[in-house]
Amino acid sequence: MQYLYPDIRANQTYQLQVDDSHTLYIEESGDPQGIPILFLHGGPGAGTSSFDRRFFDPDKYRIILFDQRGAGQSKPHASLNDNSTSHLIADIEKIRQHLKVDKWALFGGSWGSTLALIYAQAFPQRVLGMILRGIFLCRPQDLEWFYQRGADRIFPDYWQDYLAPIPHAEQGKMIQAYYRRLTGANELAKMAAAKAWSQWEGRCATLRPNPDVVHHFVEPHMAVSLARIEAHYFVNKAFLEPDQILRDAHLLSNIPGTLIHGRYDMVCPLDGATALHNAWPASKLHIIRDAGHSSREPSVMDALVKATDTLAEQLSGEGDRQG
Repeated sequence: MQYLYPDIRANQTYQLQVDDSHTLYIEESGDPQGIPILFLHGGPGAGTSSFDRRFFDPDKYRIILFDQRGAGQSKPHASLNDNSTSHLIADIEKIRQHLKVDKWALFGGSWGSTLALIYAQAFPQRVLGMILRGIFLCRPQDLEWFYQRGADRIFPDYWQDYLAPIPHAEQGKMIQAYYRRLTGANELAKMAAAKAWSQWEGRCATLRPNPDVVHHFVEPHMAVSLARIEAHYFVNKAFLEPDQILRDAHLLSNIPGTLIHGRYDMVCPLDGATALHNAWPASKLHIIRDAGHSSREPSVMDALVKATDTLAEQLSGEGDRQG
């Protein structure tokens, strides 16, 4: 079993203003002359933590983390104003230019995989390779499965707590019902909805119950940004065209990719990863037989660290890493 790399401190942190209202938290760690790799967090709205630096060999990688609009230490917190997929793609390019990176690798899980794929399709010439976990294509059936009809049959007990803030008359459209509460003026209703939404996700994220993961999801600062921003994106179909990621998979043809997906992923079922792999011949799919969705499951951590080590070996001769 491959262990995570030791905890390290950030070398530098930045507050990058990307428009009139949003300022992004960015940090760098590892080797400043190493292979640039961008960590893309999930949610949207989850933010990053020091844990996320530990998937990478700090002697080989220039590790770049940032909190997407409204998430983590970015400001304003939980803001939905000018917060869409196209805004996030533009932000990534601004970060690349600000840090004077020519090409970089991408590492993302769940929504982070979605964002990595969309960015790579928009800027394939900037991407050295990708390591993606818990593939999330943001198709209507993916949202339906987890938030309306599907996962409720696997976790009927947890589902009751997810239903609790929503009157029966509104339960036919759960995302929309949650969105109304998460964007309403009633602060008590907003916090109750945020906790219930985030708790549902945290409880379902691991194959074996993990109280630490659930606690992380329901921490108030995290719960509010996660629930509000996810609901905002999902009522808007993630601001994507129908089947956009698979439709444009041919744009990834020259980019090597490693896909890591738990067989028992109940948040993002495995069929999304297999569909992407079939549409992207340059990818390799690793199905983790004893894992669900979370990056904090032992077998997933093992696979992710092995993947970053392998990518570092493959890119070690890359001459054009930074501009």
